[in-house]
Amino acid sequence: MIVVTNRIAVSRGFEQDFEERFRRRAGLVDQNPGFIRNEIHRPKPLAFDRQSGSWQPKEDADARYLVMTWWRSLDDFVAWTKSESFRKAHADPPPKEMFSAAAVLEIHEVFQQSGGDPNA
Repeated sequence: MIVVTNRIAVSRGFEQDFEERFRRRAGLVDQNPGFIRNEIHRPKPLAFDRQSGSWQPKEDADARYLVMTWWRSLDDFVAWTKSESFRKAHADPPPKEMFSAAAVLEIHEVFQQSGGDPNA
């Protein structure tokens, strides 16, 4: 199994528009062979303040959304990137000012897992 993570730096003020774009294209990836699941993580920029022993908002943090998809294999993921559903999902490019930095795509192979459904 592999996990593909896209770290996306969304500019302040564009968060709702960014999230709405994903809501509109929800499900396009789901029917592809080898697809397991998709998660979109909203950033919660916090920092631990040692003096007070509490978590505080970190206003200057570079907030990055994580778009994570789980696939049975790398071949399944690559096949999706060549599919019609991928083309549809990426057909309407967002405005450049929506992003504060370039996205970073990472691919990891799952070599150990605990908790949850072992077949997920």
